[in-house]
Amino acid sequence: MDNNLTNVKERILYFANYKGVSYEKFIKEIGMSYASFKGLAKERPINSDALVNILSIYPEINSEWLLIGKGEMIKGNDYEKYVIEPISSRQKGREVLKDIQGIPLYEIEASAGLTVFFDNQNTQVPLDYISVPNAPKCDGALFVRGDSMYPLLKAGDIVCYKTISDIKNILWGEIYILDIDSGDDQFITIKYVQKSDLGDEYIKLVSQNQHHQPKDEPIKNIRALAMVKLSIRYNVIS
Repeated sequence: MDNNLTNVKERILYFANYKGVSYEKFIKEIGMSYASFKGLAKERPINSDALVNILSIYPEINSEWLLIGKGEMIKGNDYEKYVIEPISSRQKGREVLKDIQGIPLYEIEASAGLTVFFDNQNTQVPLDYISVPNAPKCDGALFVRGDSMYPLLKAGDIVCYKTISDIKNILWGEIYILDIDSGDDQFITIKYVQKSDLGDEYIKLVSQNQHHQPKDEPIKNIRALAMVKLSIRYNVIS
């Protein structure tokens, strides 16, 4: 963390940059003007309404860090309980990594579906925020259900994901969370996604668990998907 952030307004700009939001947009969002962050005005105290807005809009921010510069910028930077495993070695070094990132952890029922969930994710209230050192950019995290990816993933593990807007952007051989609606059944699953021998209108879903057979799924049945970036496993439940 940058120790040269001497006042609240400097920390606000630092946080805006971390979130990837332009200063003008971020400052307008919290109910202030950019002029209040320039020149001599930058040294003046910030109003309490703006602070309340920041903490309401971005609940992952550590209020102690924001107000007095103490501690970590993002809540929950306690790594000792976790075993962090990058899912794919192919991802290493290919994308920009975040030193600090508050990944929202959600609970989702299969009946709700990923499509509805992703469309409304900005309005969802996370169960918590996960901070993982040097994690790739993730949109969120979910609990693993079922045993199809055992032993790589087991029920109760957490997977952090990046949503995929177009199925054409699939990286073959990687692990994805998929929302599938076959007409007779609708479910959420986690699988390796490979090319299908049946043609471009299908994808092959492959499990890590050898007791689960591969399945060719019509692409038209895929309602939504997200690429799994990393997994987290609790070795001890207290």
